[in-house]
Amino acid sequence: METLPIENQKGANKRSGCRRYFFMVLLALIVLGGGYVYWHYYNVFGDGVKSGILKNVVRKGQIFKTFEGELIQAGIKGAVGGGAQSNNFVFSIESKRIYDTLAIHSGKRFDLHYKEYRGALPWRGNTVYIVDSIIAMTDAGVSPF
Repeated sequence: METLPIENQKGANKRSGCRRYFFMVLLALIVLGGGYVYWHYYNVFGDGVKSGILKNVVRKGQIFKTFEGELIQAGIKGAVGGGAQSNNFVFSIESKRIYDTLAIHSGKRFDLHYKEYRGALPWRGNTVYIVDSIIAMTDAGVSPF
């Protein structure tokens, strides 16, 4: 049996060590990248309830058709330049069932539960606010209190 000279054996070990280092760095980058994607796009940053009169709901998108909506909230906020404007809550809708309910009852007052993410995904909607349920619905002129 023929053995390799010591010089050749050291070169083989050096190459496998470099390869191992490359794969460890690649694995670390994949884990860090996956963690960032989860943190930014899938981890819920906050959730809550918004109330207001439903202004509109639409289905739109170039490739991914998503459901979008807008509530007009009570109160006013100062506009740039000194005027006043209403508070609008622009949101995406999680399911067709919720979209259908909102579309049928447009113009009514809704209490909507939403989840807030740090980033928007094209197949989830155009906004970081995703409505996942309807808590209450009343006529626009009637206050629930």
